Amino acid sequence: MTLNSDNSTSTLPQIPKSYWLHSIDQMPQFPSLTEDLKADVVVVGAGITGITTAYLLAKRGLKVVVLNAGRILEGTTGSTTAKVTVQHDLIYSEFLSHLGEEKTRLYYDANQEALQFVKNIVNELSIDCQLSEEDAYVYTSNNAYIRKIQDEYKAYTKLNIPGAYVETTSLPFETKAAVRMSGQAQFNPVPFLIRFLQEIIKMGGLIFEHTTVVGASQERPSIVKTKQGSQVVCDYVVVSSHFPFNDRKGLYFSRLHAEKSYVLAVRTEKAYPGGMYISAEEPKRSLRSLLIHGEPAILIGGEGHKTGQGICTFDHYENLQKFGEESFGIKEILYRWSAQDIFTLDKIPYIGQQVSDVPNHLIATGFRKWGMTTSMVAAMLNTNLIMGEGSPYEEVFTPRRFHADPSIKTFVMQNANVAMHLIAGKLDLVTKQPEELAFDEGSVVRVHGKRAGAYRESDGKLHVVDTTCTHLGCEVEWNEAERTWDCPCHGSRYSFQGDVIEGPAKKALTKIQLP
Repeated sequence: MTLNSDNSTSTLPQIPKSYWLHSIDQMPQFPSLTEDLKADVVVVGAGITGITTAYLLAKRGLKVVVLNAGRILEGTTGSTTAKVTVQHDLIYSEFLSHLGEEKTRLYYDANQEALQFVKNIVNELSIDCQLSEEDAYVYTSNNAYIRKIQDEYKAYTKLNIPGAYVETTSLPFETKAAVRMSGQAQFNPVPFLIRFLQEIIKMGGLIFEHTTVVGASQERPSIVKTKQGSQVVCDYVVVSSHFPFNDRKGLYFSRLHAEKSYVLAVRTEKAYPGGMYISAEEPKRSLRSLLIHGEPAILIGGEGHKTGQGICTFDHYENLQKFGEESFGIKEILYRWSAQDIFTLDKIPYIGQQVSDVPNHLIATGFRKWGMTTSMVAAMLNTNLIMGEGSPYEEVFTPRRFHADPSIKTFVMQNANVAMHLIAGKLDLVTKQPEELAFDEGSVVRVHGKRAGAYRESDGKLHVVDTTCTHLGCEVEWNEAERTWDCPCHGSRYSFQGDVIEGPAKKALTKIQLP
């Protein structure tokens, strides 16, 4: 895929790869769990939330076991834009109207503490992770959004949030207005978390990869069971994966939805002006700087959409490419990758006790693309709850909340969308046959008169799977740019062989053998 302009020709890398994961010479590896264990706390999920939670609990003297279904850090954490900021788009004006001043201020305070925690721990542990302090901006190039920017600044003023309203920015294109929040940060999350992993091991914690948790009993102590047959007996379970694996009563699959977004790491003709930026209008455009092999580069992100419901996924990358070329002039596209993020009904993460009658099961999910601070909030809050210390932020983030406005409207719209895709997938008319696929092509096909999915590798090997998602039965769609099968209902993702990449699905797609 290429984009031609008067100035340059830039080629999208064929294979998606995150720079953060590629910036480390050798990622640490951990075994899978093959024996039964006992622990104080089992943390399920080894992204930034799970690793930080395990680190904080181990520091408090608890024996911690971390279980991760795949490789550590290869989920959303390794695919973030890594802005460590309390400026989570235009939210404070909206939160004031829905939550009131007290809870909105608590949301800000919690994330501000998280931002300061990151700065402090990087200094305390001398972590080399490209941490730099930056101003953060939400900007608009559209007159229709100027009032929204102004309303957000009024919310800053009411909440005593340090910030400023500006009409222009240093970006190399026209902006109509922006709201600035100073003293924010950006970093590389992978070396940051690798240091946490080292500290967890030093403190006696245990970390296991390729260990899929399939259930946990509700009594205390709880028995956490794995797909491999081993189990861990523990006092507390902290679920820091996207969708809770033990969703018996919370119905989180109906209260969460998954969205994809895309990132390019590029070298440019024009120098980057500094700061971190995100557009108020859609499609989103996110900008920040970084160093790649010691040379300046820019991350260009955006193009968000519900998982499995986008246009051809290559088009999203090409839209970012066009924006980058027009804005900065692209010399080279170094990396491309995508991330999957989880959204709650009211845009506030679910952190804390999962259901009212199981006090020792905690969750952390729904960070809505702002997980670099909210993950720290989750780790600190859940640690406090486990230690019996409580927190002023518990009520703001409790998973058991339900705000009439906007939660009811979002709940209805979200689940109507799920129902639409469930029905549409079943009625999809498919005529293409597997043998028609070219090399490195995937598509929905028809096999034995039924809907199926097929992908032919570059060497000609054909993989055919049943396209019925193993979570709740929706029909998955082919993601061309990532070579995955994505569910449009609840965001489960599978490799082209049918293996689960991201939940809530636990079981692989059924493989279909051709004659």
